[in-house]
Amino acid sequence: MNRSHKHQQGLTFISLIFILGLIAFFVLLGLKIGPIYLNHSKVVSALAEIEKTPAIEEQSETEIRNSLGKRFNINYVDDVTQDDITITHQRNYLKVTIEYEVVSKIIGNLSVLVEFNDVIEVGKQ
Repeated sequence: MNRSHKHQQGLTFISLIFILGLIAFFVLLGLKIGPIYLNHSKVVSALAEIEKTPAIEEQSETEIRNSLGKRFNINYVDDVTQDDITITHQRNYLKVTIEYEVVSKIIGNLSVLVEFNDVIEVGKQ
């Protein structure tokens, strides 16, 4: 029962495979989820540009939708559709809400669902 410490050093082959598999899984997860958040940052920047537009609260809903659509086309944002955009437009008040979700397949029947809800408000209600 008295073993020397020479025989108990290092990782076994099975533990090494397990650690490498775990690292590979998280790298794969990052490669699948990373582009989703990159597209989301493009959506947020498009909303920020809409918010900075002078007299945006005076534009019509169609003009605002067209402006967002053009910005999404330029930045190659495919996850947001016109149905995901809600515009509340009153006299001197504008609220634009973009609520969407993205499902990305990881491996086999394993998928990841990411939900986003972004809002800007301009003017006084």
